[in-house]
Amino acid sequence: MNGKQLKNSILQWAIQGKLVPQDPNDEPASVLLEKIRTEKARLIKEGKIKKDKNESFIFRGDDNSYYEKFLATGEVKCIDEEIPFEIPQGWEWSRMGSIGDWGAGATPAKGNTSYYGGNILWLRTGELNNSIVNDTEIKITDKALKECSLRMNKAGDVLIAMYGATIGKVAIAGCELTTNQACCACTPIGIFNYYLFYFLMGSQVDFIKKGEGGAQPNISREKLVAHLMPIPPIQEQHRIVERIKDVLPLTNKYALSQIALDELNRSINDKLKKSILQEAIQGKLVPQISEEGTAQELLEQIKTEKEKLVKDGKLKKSALTDSVIFKGDDNKYFEKIGKTITDITNEIPFEIPATWQWVRLDDICSYIQRGKSPKYSPIKKYPVIAQKCNQWAGFCIDKAQFIDPNSLPSYAEERLLQDGDLMWNSTGLGTLGRMAIYKSALNPYELAVADSHVTVIRPLKAYVLSQYLYYYFASDTVQSVIEDKSAGSTKQKELSTTTVKNYLVPIPPYREQQRIVEKIKTVTSIMRG
Repeated sequence: MNGKQLKNSILQWAIQGKLVPQDPNDEPASVLLEKIRTEKARLIKEGKIKKDKNESFIFRGDDNSYYEKFLATGEVKCIDEEIPFEIPQGWEWSRMGSIGDWGAGATPAKGNTSYYGGNILWLRTGELNNSIVNDTEIKITDKALKECSLRMNKAGDVLIAMYGATIGKVAIAGCELTTNQACCACTPIGIFNYYLFYFLMGSQVDFIKKGEGGAQPNISREKLVAHLMPIPPIQEQHRIVERIKDVLPLTNKYALSQIALDELNRSINDKLKKSILQEAIQGKLVPQISEEGTAQELLEQIKTEKEKLVKDGKLKKSALTDSVIFKGDDNKYFEKIGKTITDITNEIPFEIPATWQWVRLDDICSYIQRGKSPKYSPIKKYPVIAQKCNQWAGFCIDKAQFIDPNSLPSYAEERLLQDGDLMWNSTGLGTLGRMAIYKSALNPYELAVADSHVTVIRPLKAYVLSQYLYYYFASDTVQSVIEDKSAGSTKQKELSTTTVKNYLVPIPPYREQQRIVEKIKTVTSIMRG
């Protein structure tokens, strides 16, 4: 439960009679409402307030149903369906219009300069602060007050917004002021103004639901005064308000603590996930098992497979010019290509287990290539995977555009995306380095291709798991230096295909790759839960 939810719960307990105990010695609310009706009649007779044509009182019948009697006509009707909850003995239900004098404000003509710049506070709903209002940004003149028939509200009146995004926001007037037409004010009669204030604050969701008008919803004065309100005895109203005032500051502290805790949890989760990935790619997440063989043996199998693919015409002969990376007796790392041996110790980011092997990405893939610039079409047949389709949250086909179907023959078969292909965003600040794995199950169309801003990486999937490579490229080892590895201006950073092919990758035995992927998925799912 967050701070806002806790605050709303406290306000709900208050207006349902659950926040403070009832005292049988309190004068019942029925007596209070009768006093209010008497006082309103006096004020009407003196011309100080207008008569409410819909004045009514609510009572419970012998059948335990709730009824409303309209004083002007004597009509009685059952209102059981309107009653939102049960209230304690000694409480009563009432329409809000019955417990005060309600009225809205107005906006003096903006073009009339004689209306503005005076000393009378003129409040707009954006200034309602769920507290006490003692000042307003705009002041109006006595002339505006008289000529525009504005209602002058007293100190202690309760204010509520009726229109727009602020609908349901409340405040108490700390001094005399008037308002615009989007604000309704109530001068309580016999009701503790702070009880009304907290009732309105706790009912904001109900008022929003009652709002109408689409982009500019509003709850009319008529709907406000017709809204049902539970009325406790006056003594209990004061006890309720006192308790709320004691508790709400604690909910504010709770809210701040909850925000800090949520931020800490997010931060910890991010750091923990990065730490898990880092442990995984360094061979520290799962143990090494001798029966699973070595990465060196895996690379021999890959070499044999590539020789077969070359023989079958599925790979170029140049694909057999693999590099061999090894560690010398002096603990330095070397790379041998043909007869040339180069010291690459400075390229190695960390140590790996003895059963692992550092390799160039190109040596464990059958295809690494940028997509091509498409000729787009409104015909939704062949989607083009662009950088926006590749998010850390996963691959999303919904954001794809489509190629002209007539241009499909210009795409070689190898350019058609395959399950498990890694799609690496390779250009632009903010998108560079994001990666996703292509899944045909997420593509409702016949096939898909990549555009020229995405590099397609197709590992030899019988020996290297796409998901393992994904975790490696998502790790800090790669992502923290992605811009350093790229070329071009700040906003047009670009990962060249050559750079991608030459990326160093730590490769475990195949079964260990599987165990690493399984462990990462298990741990991260627990974190999400």
